Amino acid sequence: MPDPSSLVKPSMNPSVKPSINLVDPALYSHGDPFEQWRWLRAHDPVHWHEPSELPGFWSLTRYHDIRTAYRDAEAFSSAQGILLRPAEHGADPGGGRTLALTDAPRHKQLRGLVDGWFAVRSVRALEAEMRDIARGVVDRALESGSCDFVADVAARVPLYVICKMMGVPESDWEYLYDLTSQAFAAGDPATRRFAHLNILGYFETLAAEKADEPGDDLVSVLATAELDGEPLSADDVILNCDNLLVGGTENTRIAASGGMLTFLERPEQWAALREDPSLLPSAVEEVLRWTSTATHIMRTATRPTEIHGRRIEAGDRVVFWLPSANRDETVFEDPDVFDVRRTPNRHLSLGFGEHFCLGSMLAKVELRLLYAELLERGVHVEQDGEAKLLDSIVVNGPQTLPVRLKAA
Repeated sequence: MPDPSSLVKPSMNPSVKPSINLVDPALYSHGDPFEQWRWLRAHDPVHWHEPSELPGFWSLTRYHDIRTAYRDAEAFSSAQGILLRPAEHGADPGGGRTLALTDAPRHKQLRGLVDGWFAVRSVRALEAEMRDIARGVVDRALESGSCDFVADVAARVPLYVICKMMGVPESDWEYLYDLTSQAFAAGDPATRRFAHLNILGYFETLAAEKADEPGDDLVSVLATAELDGEPLSADDVILNCDNLLVGGTENTRIAASGGMLTFLERPEQWAALREDPSLLPSAVEEVLRWTSTATHIMRTATRPTEIHGRRIEAGDRVVFWLPSANRDETVFEDPDVFDVRRTPNRHLSLGFGEHFCLGSMLAKVELRLLYAELLERGVHVEQDGEAKLLDSIVVNGPQTLPVRLKAA
């Protein structure tokens, strides 16, 4: 297996066309997708990917094209699904129902129900509790000495935080940790499906309890919400709870661990943070740009449109490759260099436009607090084996990252 750092080395000759196959999961665990994205940005920025087990789709790889499409939510719809899925699986069951998979006006209505919970003021009010969570997770890892940074550190912080916000009893946090670990990382599809069904079942029970006795939490908000004078259906409540849990954990988990892998490979960047903690906010933005954990986001064209002379028909799927946008050499100086001092840093890792990530502020604070906890306590993190990368076209980054942690 190659050194994961090889995945970000620039091609020696980007004018030579590589074989283009962006839907091979092994490309992201054992190959170099950046070579393909770099060539596509230069030579075929609106590329037609022929059907396979997945339907055919258009690939957008340039920053400005993706940003423009994000902004035009009327022409590029989210309601038919936002991820590539085999045609035989049919339509996404959350289409038109969950926050991530709806268009205006329903999207705005759903977002309005929970938006306040993720506003700057609300996140800042939770910061002390989030710091306690990060401290407890680091304490637990230090006690173990050796651990998997993904599962034992990076996964726990965002999961515990979103569980607290959703009103999940603390006694159930470990149960949901086990289920999400299986749903996100297990190699067996049957195991993933079973875990995901159990997550849905858990929220079905919790939402029913919150409907009868609401509390000050996100599940209570959804369980008692009305849109256009009608309560949300039980299925819509459950699907949106699941959406919040996944959205509040998966990408932050991978970004935190992918960032740590990057710091381990570039110790001078970690040293810069230790010497000047004021760099943490810009470092977090660079971690988000560099890891770009959501590999792709899909939209469906609602009307014919043309981009760079290529005609996209109504009903065509259009895929945004976010890691490519975040390495676009026309936007970012030295895009293949990781620099905690980078500014400005207008990456698209958290989306753009009306579907800009609801939990963007929360994710940034979680990353900052976790890294700050390690830095302020002088925790020495040393890699203790080879990192294993995810075999997925949906999210990219470490699946496992064995480390040793030592207190100062």
